[in-house]
Amino acid sequence: MLTALVIDDELFAREELTELLEESGQIKVLGQANNAIEGLKKINQLKPEVVFLDIQMPQITGIEMLSMLDPETMPKVVFVTAYDQYALQAFEDNAFDYLLKPIDVARLSKTLKRLQRSTRQGKDYSALVPNALDQVPCIGHNRIVIIATNDVEFAFSDVSGVHVQTKEQRATSQLTLKVLEEKTPLLRCHRQYLINVKAIKEIKLIENGLAEIITRSDHKVPVSRRYLKELKETLGFH
Repeated sequence: MLTALVIDDELFAREELTELLEESGQIKVLGQANNAIEGLKKINQLKPEVVFLDIQMPQITGIEMLSMLDPETMPKVVFVTAYDQYALQAFEDNAFDYLLKPIDVARLSKTLKRLQRSTRQGKDYSALVPNALDQVPCIGHNRIVIIATNDVEFAFSDVSGVHVQTKEQRATSQLTLKVLEEKTPLLRCHRQYLINVKAIKEIKLIENGLAEIITRSDHKVPVSRRYLKELKETLGFH
């Protein structure tokens, strides 16, 4: 039996689909999420094999959420949408699974059979998702924060997760450093740190080929020997 997560901002649609999936006897629904940020968190926590993903959600759409996931660990995705047939052509052209709202039971049955037959290998969603992220979703104590990518001075990882730092605040993101490195202008400067080059005020060279960045808001960011040369070249120093 496949495990699944249902992500949809409409409560009725979410519960209806969950009920239909459980009645099928082929899917175990591990949980639900009512927005993309909560969806990212639950994907990381629950690691479902399939995500039933609503396209039209506020703040961050389902398509934008897909671009925030690591392709190597991404679950299978079934798009759930109220789009008309013309808009669905992109899904058809790329052989992506989708369900139209309201859900047709016969169509759902066909989709579930296809999921059971398919391999664990995920599909390439690059034809749909944006190449760059304009915003970084973060979640904290009873709050959700959407941070513009350009406002991020640096990002880093530690035992408690991945964090982004702006001039005013620090927040925890559901995105990996790898995704941030690939989808934003942030540049790798250390195994655990990414830096916004435009936020650099000063680079202090330390012995043994190491360095330390001082950002415009006076935060300190380490630079390892491995990444110092590339950083200097990016800034025009050879």
